[in-house]
Amino acid sequence: MNLGSQLCLLLLISIGYLCESLRFELQSGHTKCIAEDIKSNSMTVGKYNIVNPNEGQPLPDSHKLTVRVTSQHGTNYHYSDHVESGQFAFTAAEAGDYMSCFWAPDHDPKITLTVDFDWRTGVHAKDWSNVAKKGSLSVMEFELKKMYDTVNSIHEEMSFLREREYEMQELNQATNNKMAWLSFLSLFVCLSVAGLQLWHLKTFFEKKKII
Repeated sequence: MNLGSQLCLLLLISIGYLCESLRFELQSGHTKCIAEDIKSNSMTVGKYNIVNPNEGQPLPDSHKLTVRVTSQHGTNYHYSDHVESGQFAFTAAEAGDYMSCFWAPDHDPKITLTVDFDWRTGVHAKDWSNVAKKGSLSVMEFELKKMYDTVNSIHEEMSFLREREYEMQELNQATNNKMAWLSFLSLFVCLSVAGLQLWHLKTFFEKKKII
């Protein structure tokens, strides 16, 4: 991989980390799920809240959420029922897609909730302000530690991508082998059917004394 490709990859990874805070609308009686691909042993934190439609006034009683965070294998990492806001934090025990699902109770008439959701993983999940306070770090030490953890995170991400690429190559090879056997089997069946048709026609013409 050349230098240009590496820089592009690092830029894409950085952009991916910066685009984890979002705002979306959720209609009552409906569910919205958001997926995040997380590496094994990677820390992740999330924070969510319903945006108050009437600023300066209490949030209406109808504005409640049920939130569940699960792994692709169905392991439950967070669950909150009938809440206005919440947060979660855990270290992923398994690599893969993690799903955060938001459900709004049904109401008549229908209402639409606006939800703020901030989901961070890896080095961006760390609370650097607390790290600086607890460690009494200077500005230079703080920046160096942050850069060091960022580089480690990028290195782990690149290793993870290489592993995924190797898995995809193995899957493609296995698929190609299966397709080759299937093509050979299809050709054999076609030739067999053609041979049987020729034999049947020959037998038919001989019985009719045409040939």
